[in-house]
Formats: sequence, C-alpha cells, structure tokens
Amino acid sequence: MAMAVGEKAEGEPMVDINTTPLIDVMLVLLIMLIVAIPPQRHAVTLDTPIPPPDNAPPPPENPIEPVRILVDFDGTIYWNGSIVQRADMERLMRIEARRNQQPEIHIEPHRLAEYKHVAAVMASAQRLGLEKLGVIGGT
Repeated sequence: MAMAVGEKAEGEPMVDINTTPLIDVMLVLLIMLIVAIPPQRHAVTLDTPIPPPDNAPPPPENPIEPVRILVDFDGTIYWNGSIVQRADMERLMRIEARRNQQPEIHIEPHRLAEYKHVAAVMASAQRLGLEKLGVIGGT
C-alpha cells in the first residue's frame, strides 16, 4: 500500500492505477501456460510396415502360421506351447530365419515377467535375422 504525499485536497479521487491485480492475473496466466505445455517425451523410432504398392501380388492363399513365444513370469520360454531352453529357442530361430518366407514371431510376455527375459528373446530374434517380430498382450 502506498501513501500519497503532496498537495492533494481531502476527498479528491486518486488517479494512480493499482497494478497488483494485473500482476496477479499475469502470474495466473503464466502458471496456466507452464501447466498446459506437455512435458518433453523421448522419441522412439519404429520401423513401421510400408504399405504394398497398388500392383503388388495378392498374399498367398495359405499364409505361414506365426510362431508364438511365451515368456512366463519365472523366465520359462514356450515355443508354440512347448517348453524350450534358450539355446534350443535360438536354434529354432535360426531355422525360421533361413526360410524363404519368414513367419511372424509373436512374443507374449506374462504380465509379471521380468523385462530382461523378454528383452533377451527380442534381442536373439533380431540378432539371428528374424524380421517380422511383434509383442502381443500378455497374460
């Protein structure tokens, strides 16, 4: 609060603008702007499929069955429903990678599976040359 000093008669109106409400409004607008700006997200690059050209041949009549790899909560790996060790899984992946037409690899992690087990399966598939890899909703 300011005190007026000078020659002013009693009862005359004050001509100074009170800037306190203006500053309050500016601070509120600044806070709203800061809250409204989305936080910076880390970019993740994905190799998305390219749509086939218009003159592409139709897909084959009997498509290859996808390979289902389940990763259980304790790290157990299932290849199409059968329990396999990691070395056996990699051997089977090598066989699938050598095919003329590779099957899709569907990795289905259990919701309690540790990330390292799932990442190891994905890394093996990538290292061995499998190109059609997908992670589907876990149990």
